[in-house]
Amino acid sequence: MRGSCLCGDPSKTDKSIIVDLLQELTDIDTLHESEEGAEVLIDSLVDGQVVALLVQNLERLDEAVKEEVDGVHNTLAIIENMTEFRPEMCTEAAQQGLMQWLLKRLKAKMPFDANKLYCSEILAILLQNNDETRELLGELDGIDVLLQQLSVFKRHNPSTAEEQEMMENLFDALCSCLMLSSNRERFLKGEGLQLMNLMLREKKMSRSSALKVLDHAMIGSEGTDNCHKFVDILGLRTIFPLFMKSPKKIRKMGTSEKEHEEHVCSILASLLRNLKGQQRTRLLNKFTENDSEKVERLMELHFKYLDAMHVADKKIEGEKHDMVKRGEILTDDIEDEFYLRRLDAGLFVLQLICNIMAEISNAGIPQIRQRVHQILNMRGSSIKIVRHILKDYAENIGDGKSEEFRESEQKHIIELLENF
Repeated sequence: MRGSCLCGDPSKTDKSIIVDLLQELTDIDTLHESEEGAEVLIDSLVDGQVVALLVQNLERLDEAVKEEVDGVHNTLAIIENMTEFRPEMCTEAAQQGLMQWLLKRLKAKMPFDANKLYCSEILAILLQNNDETRELLGELDGIDVLLQQLSVFKRHNPSTAEEQEMMENLFDALCSCLMLSSNRERFLKGEGLQLMNLMLREKKMSRSSALKVLDHAMIGSEGTDNCHKFVDILGLRTIFPLFMKSPKKIRKMGTSEKEHEEHVCSILASLLRNLKGQQRTRLLNKFTENDSEKVERLMELHFKYLDAMHVADKKIEGEKHDMVKRGEILTDDIEDEFYLRRLDAGLFVLQLICNIMAEISNAGIPQIRQRVHQILNMRGSSIKIVRHILKDYAENIGDGKSEEFRESEQKHIIELLENF
């Protein structure tokens, strides 16, 4: 009966009453009061293709009317509540017209408002850890929509905190989509690299997120075409100044120095892994410029994160010792948790740095190799430490990736180690 009301032609009042009732029923606190009752309710709504009906209703709402603006907002709240309670609903919701409506609403020539912000939020939720919705967005030319919406922030900062939140949601949605190789092609054709490169140069609030998008676009073998294009559009001139010095303003933009350095190092590692021929030579030559200053910066970062790891490891070892003393068993889950903590403390950045170090040392340029060894010796460190970090990286690489990817990357790192 509820479904028939939504897809019929009720008066505006009836429409809003139905939406209000559904919003109340699907309120996340209400749903958690009775898990069993909530399951029954959500099952009924899913069986009745409620999202398709809600989207039909959204199509008829006129946001020039105050009450109908509220109707759109409340409808999105229903969808958010349902997907939060049952995340697997995201695929069906997207396929029942919701993805299409969200993209249409985002690109509608309307002033920024709370509903546009909410649309960006729902879109980011739909795309999280979901390849089917990512593929659907790509098929609906959603990559172009995201790039068009983000291009506004190339030379202008968001004017309010809400608009900044929307910008971040759109960047998150784009990063999610780039996990899929077909969307990387769409991003490349849609000149996404050029837009992100311009954002990095313009030094606006969008810079930190643009860096994150570039990282997602270039990583792994699927990022090869984007890596080559990045060099073609003179991206090396943009990325190396960011490598040499972390911008002072990044904290104001909600990004830490560690996150910034992680994305820059990840981009450089991807470029070294994926570039071939002349473009790879252009990249390697950068490390010989100005008396190998970029090698010195790389080594400076190496010791910075090595020190951070010594602090983190000391703390973890203390905790392990206390646990053993209390008679607690160090299970695999606990060990995994400690490893995640080490990654978070800077181990992942350190692994990337060691990877770059091994790549440039094995490139057949004596000047680079000698400088790396010289700095390690000067600081009382050794190749053994770097080898140990890379060996650990190879053993833990590619969680969530295909077996083929894991084997290919492990083989490559072992080859680097043999020649390092």
